[in-house]
Amino acid sequence: MMSSYVVGISGASGAIYGVKLLEYLLKENHQVYLILSQSARMIIRGELGWEWGNHFSETRGILNKTYAGHRLIYCDEADMTASVASGSVPTQGMVVAPCSMKTLAGIAHGFSSNLIGRAADVTLKERRPLILIPRETPLHRVHLKNMLAVSEMGATLLPAMPGFYHQPQSIDDLVRFIVARALDLLGLENDFSRRWTP
Repeated sequence: MMSSYVVGISGASGAIYGVKLLEYLLKENHQVYLILSQSARMIIRGELGWEWGNHFSETRGILNKTYAGHRLIYCDEADMTASVASGSVPTQGMVVAPCSMKTLAGIAHGFSSNLIGRAADVTLKERRPLILIPRETPLHRVHLKNMLAVSEMGATLLPAMPGFYHQPQSIDDLVRFIVARALDLLGLENDFSRRWTP
């Protein structure tokens, strides 16, 4: 049986985290429900130089629109009738990478203003793994309170704070460090980043 995961990319800097996670899951033949916020589209354009339509309009690597409707299922953030809006659709977990403070606040307070928030709410209520990768600094009290709230609800916070013991040589090495930890938290064995060896 094919494993299915939800990947949400919200409007914080660091869209590359979500893209790298998506690439890995597709390469390993998992089914992925992808939800992009409108702000994420703008950030992806600015940070990665990619244009996005209803499906992938670029053809870089495995991120090709031929995956749409197969292993990659694109879900519009406004489509609250999408399959992942229901707990009856089985998935093995969800990652929001990166997770904006707006998205974090919505999840913390059960305010499902878009499909990312609704899918996260479903993931929590169904007791499935929910990993949030916040990418914001510095943090004020409301950010911290929202982080505590989602943690108490069962989500795992994985801040985009890479280690350096693996002696990274590139930005890609730093990104892969965080994505590997997200994969670990989903229970997926991987060698996406070098492990600590004393």
